[in-house]
Amino acid sequence: MEIIRDTPVRKAGSPTRPAPRWQARWRSLKDESARIGFGGTATAVCLLVAVIAATLVVRAWPILQTYPLADLLTGQTWQPLRGLFGFAPFIAGSIAVTLVAMAIAVVPAIFSGVYLAEYTSSRARATLKPLIDLLVGIPSVVYGLWGILFIVPLVRDVIGPWSDSTLGQFSPLFARTNPSGYGLLSAGFVLALMAFPLMVAVTEEVLRSVPREMRETLLALGATRWEATKCVVRHAGLAGILAAVVLGFSRAFGETLAVMMLVGNTVKIPGSLFDAAYPLPALIANNYGEIMSVPLYESALMGAALVLLVVVMAFNILARLVIGRLTKK
Repeated sequence: MEIIRDTPVRKAGSPTRPAPRWQARWRSLKDESARIGFGGTATAVCLLVAVIAATLVVRAWPILQTYPLADLLTGQTWQPLRGLFGFAPFIAGSIAVTLVAMAIAVVPAIFSGVYLAEYTSSRARATLKPLIDLLVGIPSVVYGLWGILFIVPLVRDVIGPWSDSTLGQFSPLFARTNPSGYGLLSAGFVLALMAFPLMVAVTEEVLRSVPREMRETLLALGATRWEATKCVVRHAGLAGILAAVVLGFSRAFGETLAVMMLVGNTVKIPGSLFDAAYPLPALIANNYGEIMSVPLYESALMGAALVLLVVVMAFNILARLVIGRLTKK
């Protein structure tokens, strides 16, 4: 006859038996391995920027040894067959088209992010946010084609003549110097649309991360919805909104294909919103791989890529310092 013994029941409050020593060591080993693995991955990603910069410096070193850096940055003539490599028109074109795009996109993007975070209902947000996020995934060539089919005729036939007959009479910035429609304004419109969803998404996430108690306290003290929103944006969300603008600037400054299709690609320093320009990314994309037999030509293109990287890094570092000071305040 089989005897069934009852399993003893541990009384509440009795001490638990410690885990075997090998299990404790195994858990400690897994924790240390995870720390080293995650830390190594993060370090490798950070070092990647240094590796990219070092590679560009090495490839651009021949032209940096041949010409003074100041002459390269301020030179306005680009004639590789004659050994003239002036980066000034390309730097000016990149900065100009990015500033036009940011001037168009920043305010609507911030307002849209504030609306999604503070005013819209959960149901409306669930409908609008995927539509805005969809803009991020559209290929840049599609933006470029849309710009050619819609924005260029709009600038050429409507905005250009109106601006030339009104604002252009007072400032050369608005004069219609290029009747083709391809130029800074057309490229800026499309570039603004490409940077818009990124800034909206970051602004909305930053404002939604602000504790709800802050809003409720302000409303309880008698503040209106707009006054509460203004206080939240000014004191709790300003640093994050500036970070969104920085990301939008970086996105716009390095964009290549869509801008290359619309900006006109003319080597000159633009003096009007309707002038054609030639940004640094378009210079590299259009010319790398061609006439590489010209001395220093490849090195000059690597120098242009290095300038592009330095400008983006400098802007991000400066913006990070500003955000840090605002956060401390």
